[in-house]
Amino acid sequence: MKPRVLAKTIHKALKTFPAVVLTGPRQSGKTTLLKMLCGGTHKFVSLEDPDARLRVKDDPIGFLDYYTPPVIIDEIQYASELLSYIKTKIDEKRKAGQWLFTGSQNFVLMQGVSQSLAGRAAVLTLLPFSYSERIGQAKKSRDIAAFLKKIENPSVAKSPISLAEVILRGNYPEIASKKSVDRQLWCSSYIATYLERDVRNLAQIGDLNQFERFLRLSATRTGQLLNLSSMARDIGISVPTAKRWLSILEASHQIYLLYPYYKNIGKRLIKSPKLYFSDTALASYLLGLNDKQTLYASQSFGPLFETLIVTDFLKRFVHFGDLPSMYYLRTRDELEIDLVIELNQKLYLFEIKGVMAITPKHAASLFRVKKDLKGLVGWAGVISASQDNFPLGRGIINYNWKSILGG
Repeated sequence: MKPRVLAKTIHKALKTFPAVVLTGPRQSGKTTLLKMLCGGTHKFVSLEDPDARLRVKDDPIGFLDYYTPPVIIDEIQYASELLSYIKTKIDEKRKAGQWLFTGSQNFVLMQGVSQSLAGRAAVLTLLPFSYSERIGQAKKSRDIAAFLKKIENPSVAKSPISLAEVILRGNYPEIASKKSVDRQLWCSSYIATYLERDVRNLAQIGDLNQFERFLRLSATRTGQLLNLSSMARDIGISVPTAKRWLSILEASHQIYLLYPYYKNIGKRLIKSPKLYFSDTALASYLLGLNDKQTLYASQSFGPLFETLIVTDFLKRFVHFGDLPSMYYLRTRDELEIDLVIELNQKLYLFEIKGVMAITPKHAASLFRVKKDLKGLVGWAGVISASQDNFPLGRGIINYNWKSILGG
């Protein structure tokens, strides 16, 4: 088990909240992490066990009398009716760190939490490995404020892992950590399990094959502006159905929607979000990219590289327990910034380029925005597949991707 950045945040929550709810996609390491942190002090029960679910249904009070706190209840969404009983027990004896829950399906889980455990539970999210976790540097990882404070002179992280390997094998712990795991078999099995378990439990979908086509279509759109009408037309479904299915993918952590920077900066802005697939292994598998040569030759390489960078920034926020203040910027006069981070009333701007040879022309949008927004810009740079960090002029730096993700 590699160290996880979220462990620090969980320890902090255990000191003050009676309950901690750990959500995230299936196979991101939620159960393993809680067992590692609290396995010696807390009982453990998994509600994926049909017998355990039957006991909850037949006698919820008896179930909780047997599994007295401190306790870890795994996959709580399978018996969310327990939460109202747990609320009563928390109110009777309010003690920090007694109830730990995991859940993979955000819709069902969060509805129960908001109704029963509001003010009683810390809600945290564990996503697949960040790059720093993948290379065993979780303890050196910094929250977004500390990271941006030191961004002017990051070092290039030393790691034998190639960019192609990171994209193709992604960041789910099992496939990322064990080279013996067959990538294509793992990805196909994950998708089948996701469709059969999470999707069927989240919504009534009559044709899972059609939903799988929608999932594959979403992979082809990673790093692009969301166009629901086009997606609905391509699959042969209505726009409301496409919207509902997109919500399912988002709720189950399979995609992330990056919204445009919304404050008035004196320009006509594009208002649609950008869609990112949450893991590049699954996205590249769904795109039929299974080896280094095919990946680098594909038109999807650039969007997959951008997906890797954006989702890693997302993990830097959520694994430290912060709400992501991430955006993109695109105007109708074709000015575009791939990633905008707002912090302490300053904007940090990044262009993401999946190429090795970087010149000042790759920073053209950054030069324009920095000139237009003047003092509002805290820092600006290009994140690329280049080997080194170097200046591009006028205070803008090109960053090697490892130096950004490994910091």
